[in-house]
Amino acid sequence: MNRRNFLQKTTLAAGALMTPLAADSKPEPQHTAPPPGPKEKLRIGFIGVGLRGQSHVELALMRSDCVVAAIADPEPRMVADCLKMIADKGAKKPDVYDRGNFDYQRMLEDKSIDVVVIASPWEWHTQQAIAAMQAGKYVGMEVCGGFSLDECWQLVNTHEATGAHLMFLENVCYRRDVMAVLQMVREGLFGELIHLEGGYQHDLRGVKFNDGVSPYDSGVEFGAKGFSEAKWRTKHSVHRNGDLYPTHGVGPVAMMCNINRGNRFLYLTSTASKAKGLHKYVAEHPKGGENHPNAKVDFKLGDVVTSVLKTSNGETIVLYHDTNLPRPYSLGFRVQGENGIWMDVTKSLLIEGKTKAHSWEDAKPWLDKYDHPLWKRYGADAKTAGHGGMDFFVFHHLVESAKNNRAPQIDVYDAATWLAITPLSEASIATGSSPQAFPDFTRGRWTERTPDFAIGDFS
Repeated sequence: MNRRNFLQKTTLAAGALMTPLAADSKPEPQHTAPPPGPKEKLRIGFIGVGLRGQSHVELALMRSDCVVAAIADPEPRMVADCLKMIADKGAKKPDVYDRGNFDYQRMLEDKSIDVVVIASPWEWHTQQAIAAMQAGKYVGMEVCGGFSLDECWQLVNTHEATGAHLMFLENVCYRRDVMAVLQMVREGLFGELIHLEGGYQHDLRGVKFNDGVSPYDSGVEFGAKGFSEAKWRTKHSVHRNGDLYPTHGVGPVAMMCNINRGNRFLYLTSTASKAKGLHKYVAEHPKGGENHPNAKVDFKLGDVVTSVLKTSNGETIVLYHDTNLPRPYSLGFRVQGENGIWMDVTKSLLIEGKTKAHSWEDAKPWLDKYDHPLWKRYGADAKTAGHGGMDFFVFHHLVESAKNNRAPQIDVYDAATWLAITPLSEASIATGSSPQAFPDFTRGRWTERTPDFAIGDFS
């Protein structure tokens, strides 16, 4: 897609299309963002309170500077579970918006709400984020892969038109070992970076087929008969073929390479394997079989999707998407420079002149030595948060940034760039692994922006 094509800016409240904006033109500010902070306490509205959304609500309930003001979700079971959790914590019942898929629009009319956290199914993220920014809210948007380059531009254009900020809630950027390696990169232990890898490698068959009996391995149903993510996530594996969930893998290595901050992605190529894993799972499951209707579904998503990205500064980055086959969980990080290499899977490294030549060394002593200052300060606070403490950091940064109405360190330009990997990978696979160019969502400002992720404190 030519980045100079005109874009459509969605106005959900009116259900109409506004005058398009050129991708290379900066919109005039509309001054709908809230006045500059600081605020001592934030009133937060949550769009989507399924299992992921409830984890965000729980983090907010643990803080004295947050009020769970409202929740919006069309699923009665999830609303009930969320309200019970809030009541069990002794907190005041929030306003509830549960009258269908678009009832969140009424929530956005509440001018007392400062922040909106979006944890709905993937296909709703962009339109809800745009509506929230247009309403002047500070937005925290959960991760996924994008559907088109157009929607990525819409996010950027809306931010620049309204002045409202969007933080992309990529929690793996805050993983403890990843942040220690980031420290090592910044202190030059690996020398100039050459090649990096990451990915989403996670057996999700029990998530894609789930009838609600147990969190995993609970059936062969999806769609209307499915539970939680199986209601909506699996259909993407039916209809799409690309890296559908790239941000856990790309986020940390993008920060190490200073993407959008002195460096940028130029293009990618993607290749998909055959698709066999989901059919085999249904056909051999005790609740399924070769004659089960879902065993006859033609799943388009290749079992292993491999993408290679090239940066302006010359690094190569390999991303993997692998969710349909039996395997242990791994994001598979690899960071390799002139002077050495770190491997996530083997938990080992080599640093020329500092470790034994041609031999792997246990990475733990090095990761302990270069433990990131944020983990040293907040590690105790993060112990009870999900995903090994990462959720504390991503939510804490959202809150502190919103209290001061300050741009987050994982911003709308990162969101657009990382989201774009999905439609670009789909286009590459559909055209015989042809190179696909990345738009420059910063409009050239990547040459002036400086690295800021995890530099300094949150406050």
